[in-house]
Amino acid sequence: NIPADVKLALFFGFIRKYKGLDLLLEAMAKSPDIHVLIAGECYEDWNFYQKIIDKHRLANRLHLHVDFIPAEQVRVFFSAADLVVQPYRSATQSGISQIAYHFEQPMVVTRVGGLPEIVTDGVSGYVVEPEPDAIAAAMNDFFANHRDVTFQEGVRSEKQRFSWEYLGNQLLDNAAE
Repeated sequence: NIPADVKLALFFGFIRKYKGLDLLLEAMAKSPDIHVLIAGECYEDWNFYQKIIDKHRLANRLHLHVDFIPAEQVRVFFSAADLVVQPYRSATQSGISQIAYHFEQPMVVTRVGGLPEIVTDGVSGYVVEPEPDAIAAAMNDFFANHRDVTFQEGVRSEKQRFSWEYLGNQLLDNAAE
C-alpha cells in the first residue's frame, strides 16, 4: 500500500539501539520528500521511537512492519525500496548489506565497523558519519540528483567482490604465490 511514486528508503532488520533507527527518524525530519519503510522486529521500547515520530510528525511518511519478517517476504521489502539505509551507531559487519547487494539496491551506511569496507562511497552508495545530518544529506543527494541508475550499476559491479567465483579466484591466486 505504498504509492509507487514516492521516494522510498528501507530500514530492514531487527530494531535495536545500536542500529540507529532513531538517527534515521531524525534524518527524515530533514528530508521532507522521503518516505521510509521500516521492516523488522522491534527489540527495544517502541515508545522511544514513537516520540521521535510524533515530535517530527513523520507518521504519514512511515510505513511500519515491525514484526518478524519471514525469509520468503524479504524480497518484497527490498524490491519496494529505492535505497537501503543502515544508520548504525556501531557494527562489525551487516548481513543487510549483502542482501542489498543481492537485490541490487544502493545503500547508505555509517562509518562504523566494517561497513565502509562493504560499500564503496560514491559507487554503490554512501558512507557517512552516524549523524542525522549526514544521513539526511546522503538520502537527499540520492533522490535530488537521480543517482539510482548510476549507483545500481555500481552495486552490480561491486557485488562481484562477494561472489563465490571471486573468492575462489582469490584463494587460487594466493595458493599459487
